[in-house]
Formats: sequence, C-alpha cells, structure tokens
Amino acid sequence: MPQLQESAAYVSQRFQQMDAEVTDVGFISDAHEGAAAAEKLRQADCDLIVLFLTTYLTSSMVLPIAQRSHAPVLVIDLQPTEKMDHASFDTGAWLAYCGQCPVPEVGNVFRRAGIPFRSVSGYLRQEPAWERISRWISAAHVRAALRHARHGLMGHLYPGMLDVSTDLTLLPATFGSHVEVLEFDDLRVRADTVSEREVAERMALARELFTIDESVADDDFAWGARVSVALDRLVDDFELDTLAYYHRGLDGEQHERLGAGMILGASLLTARGVPATGEFELRTTLAQLATQVIGAGGSFCEIQALNFVDGVVEMGHDGPAHLAVSSRDPLLRGLGVYHGKRGWGVSVEFDVQHGPVTLLGLGQDADGSLTFITSEGEVVDGPLLEIGNTTSRVDFGRDPGEWVDEWSATGVGHHWSLSVGHRAADYQAAASLLGIGYRHV
Repeated sequence: MPQLQESAAYVSQRFQQMDAEVTDVGFISDAHEGAAAAEKLRQADCDLIVLFLTTYLTSSMVLPIAQRSHAPVLVIDLQPTEKMDHASFDTGAWLAYCGQCPVPEVGNVFRRAGIPFRSVSGYLRQEPAWERISRWISAAHVRAALRHARHGLMGHLYPGMLDVSTDLTLLPATFGSHVEVLEFDDLRVRADTVSEREVAERMALARELFTIDESVADDDFAWGARVSVALDRLVDDFELDTLAYYHRGLDGEQHERLGAGMILGASLLTARGVPATGEFELRTTLAQLATQVIGAGGSFCEIQALNFVDGVVEMGHDGPAHLAVSSRDPLLRGLGVYHGKRGWGVSVEFDVQHGPVTLLGLGQDADGSLTFITSEGEVVDGPLLEIGNTTSRVDFGRDPGEWVDEWSATGVGHHWSLSVGHRAADYQAAASLLGIGYRHV
C-alpha cells in the first residue's frame, strides 16, 4: 500500500543521512521472497541488516535473512503516527499500525535459532526512536571500520607491560581486520629520503596548528617534522588505518631518536583519522579507531593522579594526541626527558574539550576474548600539569579512589581512548554487532 511504501522511503532516507550505504531489497511477502532477499544481502556484505516490520508478517519470512546473510540484524517497527484514528480506520488502515505484532514472534524465533535479537519500536517520526536507531547505525560504522582495518604494529612490546600484550591472531579472528607487522627500519629508510623542503613545509604546518613553546629546540622541531613526513609515507605505503609503536633504544642511537621523534607526526595522523599510539598499544588504537569513526575523537590516556579535594581523576599521556578534541590551541613543548620512553624532543600538551566524555578501552580476558569497557564522566576546568602531556581532569561524580578500583577491576588495562560526549550506549551497541563482551563503570 502507498502508506507503507512512503514509510519505507522515509526510513531509507534517514539512514542515508547517517552516512549509511543502503541496499534495499524491497518488500517481502512470503518465505520464498525472504530467501531471495537473504541472498542479495549476503552478496552486499552488510555491516547491519535492518528489518523494517511495516505490518504483520510471519517469522519464516525473515529467519532466512538472519541465518544466511552472516550479518547482525536490527528489527524496527515504526507505525505511521503516534496513534490510530479509531473512528475512521478500517482493517486496511489498521494493518499499517500492526508492525509491532510480529516483534515478539521474531524475538522468540531468533532466540530459538541462536541469533542475537535487537529491536527498536516507535512511530515513524519519533525522534527518541530514531536516537535509539542511530546508535545501531553508529555501531555499524564501528563494525565496518574494525572489520576492514589494517593495523600497523611497529617495534616491540614495552618491556614489562604485560597488559599491553595482544594476541595478533585474535584481531583477524574476532573482527576480520589485518595486523601489519613493521620494523623501525621501515620508518628509518623513509625518513632518510625526506627533503629539507618537506621538513620546512611540515614545520610551517605545525606552526599553524600548535602554539610553539619557547622550550622547543629548532633541531628537535625539525627532526619531529622529518619523522612526521616519513610517518605519512609509511601509512600510505602500507595503507594503514592505525599505528601502534615502541622502541626502547639506547644512548641516542638512530632508532631511539626515531621513536622519540614520533609524537608530532603521530598526533597529526591521529587528527586526520589514523589513530597512532605509543607503547605498542595495539588494542588502544582499535579503541581510538572505534571512537574516531563515530565522530567522538579519542585521545590516548592513562591515569596520572587523583585529586580528592576537587573529586577528579587526572588522565592523559605524553605522546600522540587527538588535536580535534583539544579545548584550546595545542601546545608543542620541548622536553629533555620523556616519561614512558627514552629520548628527548617535542611533545604535545593540551586538555580535552570540557564537558561530557566517555572512556573506551578494549580489554582481553583469561579466555582470550575481547571486551569493550566504558565509563562516562565530565572534563572540568582546573590546574593542569605543564610537562608536555595531554592531561584532562575528569569528574565521574563519585570518589576518585572508588572509581579507580571499579574501573581497574574490569580488566581494562592501563590505556584507553578518551572520547567526547556521552557515547557508552553507542559503544555497547557496537560490542553487540561485533559479537564481543561489554562492561560499564
């Protein structure tokens, strides 16, 4: 009927406005059509299949889609308006309002078939319903990003950081992504070919984006710019979506200098959507990619100190920063000694935009399975360390010590992504679509 077609067209339009690529298999009226639609959707390789129940249908029409498409499914039923006009409705008009009728049936059959069931019920132009639907679309963007990502892993594990160690086979097995194992020599060779003109151009770009502190030495600034250009080449040559790195080095040898010179370039990469983190933190780069693709940024973080007077947890890191979420012009500071790595050079200093934030970490449990772990708080104003770190003061609305205890008990590890906005529901939905665990503090 025309009303149902108009509703379907509206739903498709809303999905496209969320930057979703839509494959529409049309209306399904029997089990044969359901099987044909399942084959089309299987070939489309969807990250999320949305079943729009516009009226009553039997579960036999949709079960093949969920079984054969090998993609997570969301059931939505959005009746045309808030309520029926009982005085004027006949049976035909009523049928457009009974999309809710099969929802329990589909839920029952999915459970019996071992298929995760997700649903959103409401009316067509109900914004709260669309807010719930948008979480699943955001989650589909995360699933797409992690499913197709190429993760660069350069150097070696930070000695002693057992929580950072990640089973490289687990990532392609869980998400379908690829881990490209790199050596610092892959960066060294590219740094050797960077011209003085390219160094000058990268320094000019940095001056546009950063406030340059008087502590920055020209030679260190130039070296960071050279490494930055080389990093861009490395990322382009290997078609990387993320990069995690670490090299210990000794007495200023070249590989140590490369590792110490990464911060400027890694921050610029992160700002343009390629999360780059130090300390070999592969799982945190995945978390940053997840927060990045839904528009929430994501800055590399660990706990720095607790302030029991103001009730805040101070968190951040020396090293790569997400410039897009800075509360002010980020500062480039010269450091004679880093924390977390050997060497010296330039580091980035800022705090994340004040307001609501969400932490997202990617934990690995005893059985090897991965888990999204979140906590929501608010970045508040106050004094910050001025030591070239990305420090933020986060208020979780509770005693900071109690929060640290509960957060640590989740198995999150000591690094995570600090993203803007309260987005825990989005990350929980993403975990559902990815088929991994979820914990919230």
